[in-house]
Amino acid sequence: MKSRFILLALSNLSLVACGDGHADSKNQQAVDALIKKTKDELVRVESGTFQMGDFGPIDPNLKGSDKGLPYSADQDNKPLHEVTLDTFYMSPTKVTYADYDVYTEATGKDKINSTNQFEMQFRQDNVPAGVDWYQAKDYCDWLAKETSLPFSLPTEAQWEYAARSGGKFIPYGTSTGTLEKGKSIPTDEDVGKATHAGDYSGLAPYPVTLYPPNKLGLYQMGDNGYEWVSDWYQADYYARSPLKNPKGPEKGDEKVVRGISHGQGWGGVLTIRRDHVPPKIGDKYLHSEFSFRCALNSGSMIN
Repeated sequence: MKSRFILLALSNLSLVACGDGHADSKNQQAVDALIKKTKDELVRVESGTFQMGDFGPIDPNLKGSDKGLPYSADQDNKPLHEVTLDTFYMSPTKVTYADYDVYTEATGKDKINSTNQFEMQFRQDNVPAGVDWYQAKDYCDWLAKETSLPFSLPTEAQWEYAARSGGKFIPYGTSTGTLEKGKSIPTDEDVGKATHAGDYSGLAPYPVTLYPPNKLGLYQMGDNGYEWVSDWYQADYYARSPLKNPKGPEKGDEKVVRGISHGQGWGGVLTIRRDHVPPKIGDKYLHSEFSFRCALNSGSMIN
């Protein structure tokens, strides 16, 4: 359920550009509007304890021959382990090009994906901004500096807990918890109409609110682009993950991504699925495959 929130301690704080880059007067209005929208739309995710990973063997919703079986053969999402999280907030959608362009203009950075002719065709204001991990982190860090609030990329545990609407036994992060084209995920026709990408519409990201959100009010938690989280990847981390607010390994060579790239059947993947790629993706991948949203690690907000 999406709600609007007011900052307790900072309700009268003026929005002044700060950090490494400063918005000029022309851009300041756009920065102010972006920050207001970001804070107003934040979704509160209440604290709780859940079983993180492949919960198939304990899922009470599975019946018959499926009961007690894992959801996947992947080892990355095992072993199942208990995690407790503090209350946090999360942006309801992936950060769009419109939002990211405000940030790059305010900080004097180059506009992303504006020179590669192939990726340029996927650029629309209301679709996920295609970035590497460092670009995603920098955006959330900029929000933190602008607002003096602890914005960051979500941890992997936060992402899965939110995708599962508070750690419930929900296999897919959609409005129904299932993958039903035309109901919980878009059809090929929906995507084609929304993207206008012609022959390459099968590779195109689509609007961030094209279909309804999950029960918490979070959109596309498992489709329309991989999502960066803050955690480094290590194959055995689930076996030694701490109980309280795990943040992932201290170091690594790759970062965890959740969800799936658009163009893979315009479907979605299990809320437990994990992938891992280098944080600086280079030319091996399309930047437009990778998206992100920011989290706010604070309980100091009220309705």
